[in-house]
Amino acid sequence: MQTIWLSGAEWFAILRIGLGLWWLESWRHKDKKTWFTGGGIGWAAGVAEKHRWPVVRSGFDTVVKPRPRLMAYVVAYAELALGLGLIVGFLTPIALACGLLLNLIYLVLMIHDWAEQGQNLMMALISAVALLAMSWQVWSVDEALGWFL
Repeated sequence: MQTIWLSGAEWFAILRIGLGLWWLESWRHKDKKTWFTGGGIGWAAGVAEKHRWPVVRSGFDTVVKPRPRLMAYVVAYAELALGLGLIVGFLTPIALACGLLLNLIYLVLMIHDWAEQGQNLMMALISAVALLAMSWQVWSVDEALGWFL
């Protein structure tokens, strides 16, 4: 593979790091006080309640609604862990797979909100490409430790 300036593996590492920065920004921009006191999950409950797919409504009501505080922490700190893990390249394939899953969950939940769909689709696409390209081969803790090679 010929590229300009960097190797293909290095370009994929840049893609991985950029995705990590995007996840970190998702965590950073949350109003933590509102989020952790039920604001974020309350908003998501309103979205799920009007969802056209019954499986989304019932899944949300079963898994998330009974534990709003716990789920608020799970979502926020999952975004933080994904961001940091992808930036430094630690457990990268796991982070990419989990990030892809989280974006797909967001995508399904927010199926009516087209403003959010572009972000979730792009992040899911980058996750898939970075995973399949093994973007942890350079500039990562995984590479330094000889993991996932």
